[in-house]
Amino acid sequence: MDAIVKTNFNFPAQKSVYHGKVRDVYNINDDYLVMVATDRISAFDVILPKGIPYKGQVLNQIASKFLDATADIVPNWKIATPDPMVTVGHRCEPFKVEMVIRGYLTGSSWRAYKAGARTLCGLPLPEGMRENQRFESPLITPTTKADEGHDENISREEIIAQGLVSREDYEQLERYTYALFQRGTEIAARKGLILVDTKYEFGKKDGKIYLIDEIHTPDSSRYFYADGYEERFARGEKQKQLSKEFVREWLMDNGFQGQAGQQVPEMTPEVIAGITDRYIELYEHITGEPFVKDECPDVLRRIEDNVTACLKTL
Repeated sequence: MDAIVKTNFNFPAQKSVYHGKVRDVYNINDDYLVMVATDRISAFDVILPKGIPYKGQVLNQIASKFLDATADIVPNWKIATPDPMVTVGHRCEPFKVEMVIRGYLTGSSWRAYKAGARTLCGLPLPEGMRENQRFESPLITPTTKADEGHDENISREEIIAQGLVSREDYEQLERYTYALFQRGTEIAARKGLILVDTKYEFGKKDGKIYLIDEIHTPDSSRYFYADGYEERFARGEKQKQLSKEFVREWLMDNGFQGQAGQQVPEMTPEVIAGITDRYIELYEHITGEPFVKDECPDVLRRIEDNVTACLKTL
């Protein structure tokens, strides 16, 4: 199936549309959002030139399942998933920070540590840590939420001092973040996976905090296979993982890190098929269910029909 990399719907009572890196978000009368998970893929804050078939379906369906599985911890924005690639929910005013939480020293945090950094978002890091080592307890390392370009690391104190989030709200976001990560860790463990790190986004509606956007997907999270983790760590070997990090590594191996003047390497059909397979692999591991490709000759028409029918019920 062709990848869906662009949408341009005009739903009933639609006021605006925002095209993000991966999702297209339609504002319905300032009350609801229609969030379409496209097959676009981004890395290093750059949208890559080709889409990944079924990636949107994978992301949307994983997020939907985890929103349902954590609704007892924090209210979330989801109302319905009328299409495999779409979630419809409450329109909230997003907080201007993303709550990143890390259980292990890996990815960008390891790259910073290896370069000599011993603090992360104002939190001290001990000497002598190794790549992929587990922290004694998970660290919340928030970032600013950039409309364009790179999100930037920021400390708890800076967030409160700058008025990005009130102290009371921020402390609640921290409590929600720890509880969500604990739940995600437990669910992953039952499937033989380690939830390494992830990010959560929150918003407010009518004075109430909601969990918004995606949760525990391979775009927002990193997973290791639990089996063999200790042995690989002891030998200093790379961990077997399920996340988008493999895409970043492929790009870096081919000389691309999103910097000026660098060219995205050619995304051959083989590369694209391999990425699709990895996303499906994660879906099946984290949900414990087979992935069913929703093949359709006209996906855009299917989405339009399904969302229009859903909006009539709101």
